[in-house]
Amino acid sequence: MPREGGPGVLEAHRRDLPGPGPGEAVVRVEATGVSFAEVQMLKGRYFMQPKFPFVPGYDLVGEVESVGEGVDGGLVGRRVAALTQTGSWAERVALPAKDLAPVPDGLDPAEAVAAVTNGVTAWQMIHRAARVRPGQTVLVHGASGGVGTLLVQLARLAGAEVIGTASASKHEHVRALGAVPVDYRNDDVPARVREISPEGVDAVFDHVGGPGLVDSYRMLRKGGTLVSYGSASTLGDAGHRLKPYLPIVGRVLLWGAVPNGKRATFYYVQRWPKFFQEDLSTVLSLLAKGEIEAHATTRMPLERASEALELLASGGASGKVVLVPEPGTRPDAR
Repeated sequence: MPREGGPGVLEAHRRDLPGPGPGEAVVRVEATGVSFAEVQMLKGRYFMQPKFPFVPGYDLVGEVESVGEGVDGGLVGRRVAALTQTGSWAERVALPAKDLAPVPDGLDPAEAVAAVTNGVTAWQMIHRAARVRPGQTVLVHGASGGVGTLLVQLARLAGAEVIGTASASKHEHVRALGAVPVDYRNDDVPARVREISPEGVDAVFDHVGGPGLVDSYRMLRKGGTLVSYGSASTLGDAGHRLKPYLPIVGRVLLWGAVPNGKRATFYYVQRWPKFFQEDLSTVLSLLAKGEIEAHATTRMPLERASEALELLASGGASGKVVLVPEPGTRPDAR
């Protein structure tokens, strides 16, 4: 990403990658995710915006090709996953070996990478932020998206009933995941949620932000938790990139000070760094055992990253969009 703009500004470059330094491993990337974070970065509006120019890529799955001094040589040839925040949209990456997590044998790299950032985000929001329990009812905004599909599955696995917002064209997909779909474009979402769960819901997972955050909070029943993890609705706003988050933080603090039995919290994937490896291992284990599916529904070659980013930004993708940097890989949109 050389500068702010649309997906068309992305450039493909070739460079020499030096060998791994002390404590590092060189990973041949087999799959890397496309996330809404990159959509925000391209507009210069990500919460932790990197400085242009930079190589995007929030996460990866790949095979270790070589290791530097102080790293166990047994790591060579192993398939690993990593959360990088930037830098993964490449054929090879040098990373600190301590940041690599093992990937269970037999997992498809694209499916595995779809569960790295998205999977840990969903797992931690359900189990660490909202502490969802059997018999509860939760609302997932964007239930057909990369994080949303995993939120639905993990909430169902935790024994909860799920209501999921999505456009009408994606309702069949949401139903297949086990959620009750609600059309966020045409339905009165709060009224529809009250029809389904008259006393309100026990948790709302909201990546949209903006004025609708108030509705999300009001849909909670007593004892419920709102987890805000983004501000997608404000992507087109002007001003400083942190401006859209100030009302969210303000409301979360205000709601936290009001003793009405409801909770609100703001989530980001680095919130519990000491639990990241543990939670990622848990999610990948569930994926390997077939208890969840990662839904890497669109796979494209690295050279078509701009098209992949446009697909995600336009809202045309269901599930996870994945780049496969293998030479000669053909796009596979299923």
